[in-house]
Amino acid sequence: MLLAGVGQRSVRDAARTSLPSTPRANYNVAVEKRVITILGCTASGKGSLARALAQEIGGEIVSVDSMKVYRGMDIGTAKPTPQQRAALPHHLIDVADPWETFSVARFVELADRAVAEIHTRDRPVIAVGGTVLYLKCFYEGMFAGPSADPKIRAEIRSRAEDEGLEALHAELAEIDPEAAARIHRNDLRRIERALEVYRLTGTPISKLQMQWDRDSIRRPDWNWVLVGLRRDRESANRRINERVRRMIAGGLVDEARRIWSDPHGVSDQARQAVGYAELFDHFEGKLELDRAIEEIKIHSRRLAKQQRTWLRRLPDVHWVELEGSADTAFLLGRIRAVLHDPK
Repeated sequence: MLLAGVGQRSVRDAARTSLPSTPRANYNVAVEKRVITILGCTASGKGSLARALAQEIGGEIVSVDSMKVYRGMDIGTAKPTPQQRAALPHHLIDVADPWETFSVARFVELADRAVAEIHTRDRPVIAVGGTVLYLKCFYEGMFAGPSADPKIRAEIRSRAEDEGLEALHAELAEIDPEAAARIHRNDLRRIERALEVYRLTGTPISKLQMQWDRDSIRRPDWNWVLVGLRRDRESANRRINERVRRMIAGGLVDEARRIWSDPHGVSDQARQAVGYAELFDHFEGKLELDRAIEEIKIHSRRLAKQQRTWLRRLPDVHWVELEGSADTAFLLGRIRAVLHDPK
């Protein structure tokens, strides 16, 4: 059953809109149930590599990105172009509207459905993305935690209005420095949940989430192959800054304005998206445009740092060190070697 408030178009509907004719893989994927997962920080080149690999081996792409799920949020999320999506099947893109809530539980439900459908077509899955929480839950399983407490949440929301989010984030930093380091100071939803869990259990949420860091995986029946793209920090930062410049030149400000001015509003989750949150602040008179653009670069680099921290902890990743533009043919050769002998 679909969760309340989430668009009624399923991942199956999205897949049916365009299933281009791509070559079959050269191995028995129906037996292997292969899920090739390409990981990396923002602007690392994951999407380009995933598309090249999918074209070569007849795979279908599953996006593991918390913001690409939203329709209309295209430029700021670096979505594949309409032409790229027409050439290859993509899943978990454009499955909700920006005013809707889209949970990680909903993502896992749709991702599992997409993987099952792709395997029935005897094709390999290529999962690609950098949203840490989605990757954790897709690969390692979900942290359930205590149920939400409406009274505590109402109290936290009231404090957010009276004292501001920075005060709540500062409180979180005192009780759970690790969680505060990875949660943005403007992310009310995640700050609220971390404070709520601490109030209910007396234990920091970062400690409870350590159950993710276990040897087992959520779906051992799938043949997982994890490939990580890694760049040195200076090169990664240059790519991030350049991508932000391209997004601004490509019309990000106008796209963000359309979303911000929609009478339906914007959900708390969509409002936190890097590249949009800063422009929303500009539209609301909190930032000059030049400063908002600079904040996008800063927050994108901070996001990459958080991604690097978590990805280093993930076991069984086949790392590919990238230098310069990293020729796609070279990367495909590296992945071929991994697929031939993933151990």
